[in-house]
Amino acid sequence: MRTSALLLLALLPCLGQAAQIAVPALPGGTLVYKHVESIRERRFANLVEQKTDFSCGAAALATILRQAYQLDVDEDFVIRGMLVEADQNLVRTQGFSMLDMKRYLESIGMRARGYRIPSTSLDKLSIPVIVLMDIRGYKHFVVLQRTSKGFVYVGDPVLGHKRYTEEDFLKGWNGIIFAIIGPGYDKANALLTPPEPLTAKNRLDAFHPVKDAELMDFGFIQSDFF
Repeated sequence: MRTSALLLLALLPCLGQAAQIAVPALPGGTLVYKHVESIRERRFANLVEQKTDFSCGAAALATILRQAYQLDVDEDFVIRGMLVEADQNLVRTQGFSMLDMKRYLESIGMRARGYRIPSTSLDKLSIPVIVLMDIRGYKHFVVLQRTSKGFVYVGDPVLGHKRYTEEDFLKGWNGIIFAIIGPGYDKANALLTPPEPLTAKNRLDAFHPVKDAELMDFGFIQSDFF
């Protein structure tokens, strides 16, 4: 019991970050090292994480600029760029606005447009956009990545990758999308293929035992089954 507890304590620091583990490989028990992605890494894969209370807009904007336009920017860089023209006192109390983001994008040679669209058009979006959501009374900018089969995939600067049912998403969305337009757009950017949720739900019933006949197709012989 004591040994198990010590082993658990030793592993705890590794749970929140990536690591490499040694895996025995045939033949001869040779070890190969495999990269292991932490849960936190997967949650924020290809997203810029929000670091301050007022910077969700900057983080969401930096995410799209990095992934969709391959620009080497981070949250701090975008914050400093937006503060050039933004009302700093207003930013401290209410955060950045879509107007602040629009002005910043125009200052770097890009365009931005806000559109009010019907919910029925969400599945027609083919680019990542920024949307404003009301989450328990808290106004919060996130990246809307795509809509598929009744689910809306969102890159949240605080929570990471999230998947909402369309019904739940519509409860918090104000009906406006903020689209960024500029040269060098990557049509195959990673935001369009967000990771699936880390859950085994709905997958348990998908297991089917392999039949003997199928195993023989892979080189097993009849005597291997006894």
